Amino acid sequence: MQRHHSARIQVISLLSVVLAGGLAPLARAYAIETKKPDTPANVAAGQHKLPPETLGDIFMARGEYEAAINAYRQAPQTSAAVWNKMGMAWQHLYAIDEAKRDYERALRVRPKYPEAINNLGTIYYAKKNYKKAIKLYRRALKLLPRSATTYNNLGAAYFAEGKYKQGAREYGRAFAINPSIFGQATFQGVTGTQSTAGLAEMNYCLAELFAQSGQYERAIDYLRQALDEGFGDHRKLKSDHAFAGLRRTAAFELLMKEEKIR
Repeated sequence: MQRHHSARIQVISLLSVVLAGGLAPLARAYAIETKKPDTPANVAAGQHKLPPETLGDIFMARGEYEAAINAYRQAPQTSAAVWNKMGMAWQHLYAIDEAKRDYERALRVRPKYPEAINNLGTIYYAKKNYKKAIKLYRRALKLLPRSATTYNNLGAAYFAEGKYKQGAREYGRAFAINPSIFGQATFQGVTGTQSTAGLAEMNYCLAELFAQSGQYERAIDYLRQALDEGFGDHRKLKSDHAFAGLRRTAAFELLMKEEKIR
């Protein structure tokens, strides 16, 4: 029972989508090095020493999203990056409509802004309008073709639609660009809902990707999750070329014994 509970926690993070257009490295470093770069009260009063966008980035890095929004509001309203970040802050607060409004404001300033387009796609994903989300992700990829973030989100939308082959293809593209994309904490205030079959297919796909890259421990973890969620094509499991190396490991043999697969 404990094993299944742990697997479900991991699955929840994978069902999430990733926002784009994050914090400046300098602001992130400053947030780490200083305990209290400023206070929300001083931000509201305009009594701070750093530029508003930088200050907002620091509050974002610290998870103080309301303070971040207050800081960004003092930045120039002609900055698409600021509107996008403000949308991200709203999204962390689960304020989906406010986030959508600010992403759209960013795109009015800069129509060809792939990060804001990706983020607007996550809004439609949250609203379960997967067709619209997919359209926006594809639009973002035309502008920024090597975005693991957007390929990840596109794959998640396809899985949510039950289009498992397309979802696996886009996850493969995300993995090829940045293998760590699936190891990051991707929860950003937006999660998708999947059928049990969808979860099984998604985790089986990830098991294949990690097995092919030689990361057998991760592959076993995702394969176990797939089986826990009801993946039942044992013939495919025993013949899948992606698991050629994995099948020679003791961990795979043990998993087959645990699941009583012969």
